[in-house]
Amino acid sequence: MSSDAVKKRKPKVIRSETGTPETKRGRAESEQDVRVYNEEVELEGRDPQQDYTLYKETCAALAKLMSEIQELKTSGAKDGSAEIELRRKQSSIHFITLKKLNRLAHMRLKKGRDQTHEAKQRVDVLHLQLQNLLYEVMHLQKEIGKCLEFKSQHEEIELVSEDEFFQDAPAEISRPQVTREDHHQLTLARLDWELEQRKRLAEQYKTSLSSKEKIQKAIEQKREYLSSLQPGLHNIMQASLPVQEYLSMPFEHMQKQAEVARHLPPPLYVLFVQAGAYGQACDKNLTVSIRGDVDEAKALSRPPEDSQDDESDSDAEEEQQNTKRRRPTVGVQLDDKRKEMLRRHPLSLGIDLKCKDGSVLHLYFYYLMNLNILTVKTKVSTSVDLSGAISAGELLNSESLLNCLYASDHGNETPNPANRYQFDKVGITTFADYVSDLGHPYVWVQKLSGLQFSSDAAQSELSGSALSASHMEKSMKLLRGRLQSRLALHKQFSSLEHSIVPVSSECQHLFPAKVVSGLTRWTMMSHQEFTELSFVQHVLKAGLVSETDLFFKAVVERGTARLLAAVVVNPRYPEVTPLFSLSLLWKGERSGRTDDNLRAMESEVNVFRVELQGPRPGLQLLTNQIQRLCMCLDVYLETESQVSDGSEGPKEFPREKMCLRTARGPSRLKPFKYNHPQGFFSHR
Repeated sequence: MSSDAVKKRKPKVIRSETGTPETKRGRAESEQDVRVYNEEVELEGRDPQQDYTLYKETCAALAKLMSEIQELKTSGAKDGSAEIELRRKQSSIHFITLKKLNRLAHMRLKKGRDQTHEAKQRVDVLHLQLQNLLYEVMHLQKEIGKCLEFKSQHEEIELVSEDEFFQDAPAEISRPQVTREDHHQLTLARLDWELEQRKRLAEQYKTSLSSKEKIQKAIEQKREYLSSLQPGLHNIMQASLPVQEYLSMPFEHMQKQAEVARHLPPPLYVLFVQAGAYGQACDKNLTVSIRGDVDEAKALSRPPEDSQDDESDSDAEEEQQNTKRRRPTVGVQLDDKRKEMLRRHPLSLGIDLKCKDGSVLHLYFYYLMNLNILTVKTKVSTSVDLSGAISAGELLNSESLLNCLYASDHGNETPNPANRYQFDKVGITTFADYVSDLGHPYVWVQKLSGLQFSSDAAQSELSGSALSASHMEKSMKLLRGRLQSRLALHKQFSSLEHSIVPVSSECQHLFPAKVVSGLTRWTMMSHQEFTELSFVQHVLKAGLVSETDLFFKAVVERGTARLLAAVVVNPRYPEVTPLFSLSLLWKGERSGRTDDNLRAMESEVNVFRVELQGPRPGLQLLTNQIQRLCMCLDVYLETESQVSDGSEGPKEFPREKMCLRTARGPSRLKPFKYNHPQGFFSHR
């Protein structure tokens, strides 16, 4: 039989895609008289594993038949031979079996997909129901939260306590038999009592307002009466001015100062009040005055709204014209910002400290508004001419007069740490470049004005007026002492430049009656010149010298011996002893590093401050040191052997000082200590 005949005999299959196998099975049972070949029904009874085994066997048999047909053809058999046709028929049957297995596989796949889809639909339905339940729960929770978070307006009212309510409220409002058991009724009753109280207080408020108006009318009447008295009182004050001047009671001047002081910034006002109080109580030679433009200070204190309202139309036109001009360059903008940042308040404070000799120290305090610091400038007025001493040029210099009034307070940098960030914005590297124009921002100046910053080494719990009062007395004494010490040094330098060492009568007992060695030269040096000297290097390495010190060079001579002394005078003289470094030019060059006796001479001058200080406050310390240096040079030269080879001859330095021993110890130290009143020298 040919393959076409086999195809024609293919059974007809009736398929129903919509019905399930159960419904189809029921339909088949109900219609028993109709026999239908249904592969879906057959699929339920077949084992997939057996179908897979059948598929492998069929494929193997088909492959075997194909190989046999190929062998027959290669052996010479014709296409229509019985052996080939038989094998073709068997191959067709195997192809039909493979097609059926293929259909069954697709049907199994479709059935699995349908079952998966039905399961997913059931899951989706359940998930949708779950989401609906969750949304319903969330909605109920929100409603519950709203109910719990609801706040009534009565909760914002501060009601009286329950004890006060039951004690003060009448029985018709409190109703204790009901409200003690029901919290809601208790709240309503307390609100009713609050309403009654507020009505009563409103009546009292109206009564108080009416009484207030009556009092205000009485005050206005009295104010008008007092204002009518002001012209008469002013005339009386003007007539009493000569009496005030005669009795040294300047009430008019004090009143004007008080009016101007209202426009001072807070730091300057604190300084004004504290300095005035200290001068009135402790120092009659201290006077305080306010300087500057009062009108400009009033304009600064005026609110910005007023200044805007007062602008005229012409000012507005000028602003429009200025906006049309060319925009300034970056450099000009930075300069304007620097000027604005370093701007001073229009008002400043002046304090004058008078000394007994007639000299006056003028202090001018300025407030930098944007930096929130105070600066000070100085000026000295004397009754005598001080232009004689050349080496004293830096003593009364306003730039360095108050340096190190307190230890390490040089006043070249601002003590406010916030200023560093402000300087970075406008390109200011250091505040020291502007000190000559603005003044020195010393730390003690800030404390006198009640300012204290976190950068201070020792933080104080005081602030404002208390901080100013705690530093006022000490600072004023230090300022007056600084002026007296500088004037005393100026007078001493005038004598030293003329090779005269002035020794007061109170200090004559410190030295013998005759001192042969004498000062021949006294000059001033710069810090650079001082550092270049070879015999002061040990002092520099020890850190005993700073650039703010004053440097001098002294030359003491006797015969062929020449003693060089480098002198360092600290700004806090005489509190800090001047420092001497020595170098002797005689039979070679010697210094304190190479000669033990020169080191001992340096100790005599630098160490024994108590002996050389003299009467307090010790303003003669420097000249006493120089005189002792001359005395020690005499002892050194007179006790030194004159001729090294032992030959006799006249001595250059005859011995005039009486010494118990000329030398002592392995280092052969000389007797530099002078004993008064015996008049001999001994070792320490």
